Amino acid sequence: MKHLIIYAHPNQESLNAQFKQCIEKMLEQRGLEVIVRDLYSIRFDPVLSLDDMTGQRKGIVNDLIKKEQEYISWADLVTFIYPIWWTGMPAIMKGYIDKVFSYGFAYSYDQGMQKGLLRGKQAIIINTHGKSNEEYAAIGMDKALLLTSDKGIYTYCGFEVREHFFFDKADRASSEAIEIWFSKIRDVYTANPFKII
Repeated sequence: MKHLIIYAHPNQESLNAQFKQCIEKMLEQRGLEVIVRDLYSIRFDPVLSLDDMTGQRKGIVNDLIKKEQEYISWADLVTFIYPIWWTGMPAIMKGYIDKVFSYGFAYSYDQGMQKGLLRGKQAIIINTHGKSNEEYAAIGMDKALLLTSDKGIYTYCGFEVREHFFFDKADRASSEAIEIWFSKIRDVYTANPFKII
């Protein structure tokens, strides 16, 4: 199985970075193919320009976007790692989706019916946020986050969402809580049907 990690956090010592490093190391130790796209390190330009939009309508993207699309086409499983800021993904991740998940690559319409073109691929999403899960549940934000990301983006484009982690109070998490989170992450990557051991 080929693994792609798309990572968005500017701090290379953040908890998100630790998750990325853990997954990358775990996969490589098992001899699996893994590519990491660190959006801040590669200085990905998240701004969707008028030229980008015009090109997408014609099925044309620039070479940099085409390269990112090739990584996604190559992968069997894509892991997205990013924090929740202002109840959404960082701008750089949203811009990546705006530009890379373009019409004709990630989705299309057939006789007015939307079609996800990334079928057969699995996704794991790992998010951290400062609020507690209870606070989010009380106002319905937990459901809103799943609806706007999983339904509105990932399954819309054809991904099977294997797991979506929301690790709460991440800015003040205890070492015990963090170790439990790492254990949960390890478990999902060794579970059937894509056991990697």
